[in-house]
Amino acid sequence: MVQYKWVALSNTTLGVMMAMINSTIILISLPAIFRGIGIQPLDSFQYLLWILFGYNIVTATLLVTFGRLSDIFGRVRLYNLGFLVFTLGSIALWLTPGKGDMAADYIIIFRIVQGIGGAFLFSNSAAILTDAFPHTERGKALGVNQIAALAGSLVGLILGGILATIDWRFVFLVSVPFGLFGTIWSYTRLKELMKPEREQRIDVWGNATFAVGLTLILVGTTYGLMPYGKSTMGWGSPWVISAIAAGLVLMLIFPFIESRVKEPMFNLQLFKRRIFTAANFAGLLGSIARGGMMIMLIILLQGIWLPLHGYSYASTPFWAGIYMTPMMFGFIAMGPLSGWLSDRHGARGLATLGMVIVTASFSLLMLLPYNFDYWQFALLLLMQGLGMGMFAAPNTASIMNSVPPEARGAASGMRATIQNSGQTISIALFFIIIIQSLSSSLPGSLYASLISAGASQQLALTLRSIPPTGALFSAFLGYNPVLSILSQYPSLASTLSPATYTLLTGKYWFPTVIAGPFMVAMREAFIISAALSAIAAVVSLMRGKIYIYDLDGQNVGPAASVVRADEVGRVPAATGTSEAQSSKSSGTGRRGE
Repeated sequence: MVQYKWVALSNTTLGVMMAMINSTIILISLPAIFRGIGIQPLDSFQYLLWILFGYNIVTATLLVTFGRLSDIFGRVRLYNLGFLVFTLGSIALWLTPGKGDMAADYIIIFRIVQGIGGAFLFSNSAAILTDAFPHTERGKALGVNQIAALAGSLVGLILGGILATIDWRFVFLVSVPFGLFGTIWSYTRLKELMKPEREQRIDVWGNATFAVGLTLILVGTTYGLMPYGKSTMGWGSPWVISAIAAGLVLMLIFPFIESRVKEPMFNLQLFKRRIFTAANFAGLLGSIARGGMMIMLIILLQGIWLPLHGYSYASTPFWAGIYMTPMMFGFIAMGPLSGWLSDRHGARGLATLGMVIVTASFSLLMLLPYNFDYWQFALLLLMQGLGMGMFAAPNTASIMNSVPPEARGAASGMRATIQNSGQTISIALFFIIIIQSLSSSLPGSLYASLISAGASQQLALTLRSIPPTGALFSAFLGYNPVLSILSQYPSLASTLSPATYTLLTGKYWFPTVIAGPFMVAMREAFIISAALSAIAAVVSLMRGKIYIYDLDGQNVGPAASVVRADEVGRVPAATGTSEAQSSKSSGTGRRGE
């Protein structure tokens, strides 16, 4: 009979992979989806943001709440519910009715439903694995699980490119058989290993404050990326200012509520452990550093590099997914190995080295020209994947090992919330950098290039006034941006000579014009990412000695300190005892890395 731990690993791996495939398959399939529902690329920026961000916002908002609820009602029960909700959302998206704005709004709503299901899956998968595996194998198990997450995100890019060429509805349908199988399997095979603490109360005020506060901040940030009035961005909008300000006030109030509630949703006592605090903070910095990287690189490939190398705009979404795969190979190669090594030698050295490698990869990406040789780009993606794989599993294992069994659901939700919030913030930050850079430099570059190409001054002035984000995201959505713009001004387009029209609407003119301003934005973003990754490496190094809150009290060897089962419920000191004291009291030998 298959050991239960392998059942738990395979099922949670399927759930995480399915959720991550869904998050990126949309990214690469938006061109086909927008064509299918009849949305014009130059009018699609608000829908693009909401289809991308809606899923992330609801997931980030609910993770801690669902993690806390799982400690009360059962991790497996809520995880199973997540599979069911996600599958129902996928079916609803496959059946999207109508065209235009109505269809886009429908997709946004049921993407949010999928996000609710994803929040149940993400908030409980790490806790279920931590319950099922002994501490000597948790790093390896979490490494496999996180490989599935990254592999899913990159498989989603490739699947989206393939399925979108057949029928855009298949992009949503592909999740349904996996969801149905996973739902049946999880309900029939997974079991609760920890007794739910049903006598505990739900922290209503804490949940409400956190959910509303974080939602307001993320929604306000999303609207801040949209044009407002004559401005290319919406940071001056009273709604944006009010939403972000109110959200920040609620988030400042939140810890005061949690410190006064008898049974809080966000267990602030866990942050007394240095390893828990440092690992989560390093994870947050790492998420902010790399969360928006994928969309930046995809825009670079689809809007500039691939057209310059002869690919049609319609085919660029698929090929962008293919060209991003070296990152997946790096993560797959390093994820399980780093998890296995962390089980034996601790997380600090491996996680820190991983962030150093990520820092180096960002620094080298800054040096690439826009018309790079692909082998250089592929090596840097591989390097990025190796660093991420080296960091992710040990860091997650150290977080989950440091908490008592009855708090694992909440801790898993807290970790996932911090990571998802970081990724959402990162995407918004990278968008801000892109939009700001293009708004300041692209109009002048576009005007000069149009005049030199033989366009009339009137046409050059008209195209110069087009929001640069519209042109950029037209390319991102697989449309020839100049052709899309000229189709809206047929009288001005008719003034162009055939040679000029062919030049402007070809594959090479627009990528060459936009390359300079875009690369300025890319380098600014990667400087910030490299700096954040370097700080994350320092924070990771400060996590301290190995700390395992062991459920069964077994000896874990000379390099670890174990909190035994009879100590559950006590809050150990963050930094532990000295080596001599640890050796004497636990009988486990030297403590530390």
